[in-house]
Amino acid sequence: MTAVDLGPAQRTTPRTRIMRLNWLGATTGWLWLLVVMVPIYWVVITSFKTQSNYFVTNTFAPPSEPTLKNYSMVVQNDFVRYFVNSVVVSVGAVVPAVTISFMAAYAIVRGAGNRWLRSINSLFLLGLAIPLQAVIIPVYLIIIRLQMYDTLMAIILPSIAFAIPLSVLVLANFIRDVPRELFESMRLDGATEWGTLWRLAFPLTRPALVTVTIYNALAVWNGFLLPLVLTQTPEQRTMPLALWTFQGQFGVNVPAVAASVTLTTIPIVLLYAIGRRQLLSGLTAGFGK
Repeated sequence: MTAVDLGPAQRTTPRTRIMRLNWLGATTGWLWLLVVMVPIYWVVITSFKTQSNYFVTNTFAPPSEPTLKNYSMVVQNDFVRYFVNSVVVSVGAVVPAVTISFMAAYAIVRGAGNRWLRSINSLFLLGLAIPLQAVIIPVYLIIIRLQMYDTLMAIILPSIAFAIPLSVLVLANFIRDVPRELFESMRLDGATEWGTLWRLAFPLTRPALVTVTIYNALAVWNGFLLPLVLTQTPEQRTMPLALWTFQGQFGVNVPAVAASVTLTTIPIVLLYAIGRRQLLSGLTAGFGK
């Protein structure tokens, strides 16, 4: 039989098929970017409008007379105090949660044959199946018994507890990817388990640590239920609760809320900008294997 040349127009190589799929993926990505940017654009332009002009102008039209009165109002309504409270709660919850999760994940991976550690790992996995809403009343009663109600510590401790299960799961998977030979060579060099933890496992799992840190920081920063139930006085409010300040009896100051949301989002954007490379590295790890 004689091979028939289909010609350049009829040949379909794997690279051509991949390029076609990339065009589809790129189009979908741009559409999703548009969907995400529209609400961001609306929040930003609304924050520069006055409350009276907001209801009589086009929603997506830029303000004809931009004003900074909304930002001034937000700052004058104890924005700094709420911001500091959110920072204290986020740092106070994320740092211990990630540290404990990292050490627990290392112990679970290195002591895989230990029955007690396997039980601890199962307990962490069980924590993933329990939502915060299901245990908010027991948490409230525990905080009352500990006499920590209406304090920032009342928000920090439950936030640590609910951040640990997922963090342990993610970090344990990353530590398992570290070649066992590296651990053995560290042991032959006389390193202790503590030294191996911080000198070997910590640098190699840094992308995962950054990913878990940013994820937990976003969850704690945007947390609403715990501050709502476990605090009462305005001095202990966090940023999500601060939005209630601009809600009156008969209406909501939408431009002021938009200004508050814009100021609240700035730390999140800065956090992403600082850890962007490590975050993307942690999210895409394993896909090239």
